[in-house]
Amino acid sequence: MIDWPRVTELREEVGAADFGEVVDIFLEEVEEVIGKLEVGNRSQLEQDLHFLKGSALNLGFEEFSSMCMDGERKSANGEAEGVDVAAIIAKFQASKSAFLTGLSEKF
Repeated sequence: MIDWPRVTELREEVGAADFGEVVDIFLEEVEEVIGKLEVGNRSQLEQDLHFLKGSALNLGFEEFSSMCMDGERKSANGEAEGVDVAAIIAKFQASKSAFLTGLSEKF
């Protein structure tokens, strides 16, 4: 679910002191877009999923990023109604929980 080597790499790149801030910014920005999707706002679904995909990859949310990529592709192909937004949101929540638990254990 989480690409821990990527998380470690990012932590080393930004430094342990700034890593917490990077995580906080990531979660804040992603949760803002997730909130939009939770209320059914699909007006920019392709762009939102593109943003989520990239953000998730940067912080090691591997499975969540993959789901966003699939949804982005569907949206780009005119199949936005076929995107399971609820599953994407659920994967984010599960990934976030695993990530936060893993952070406390690993760092």
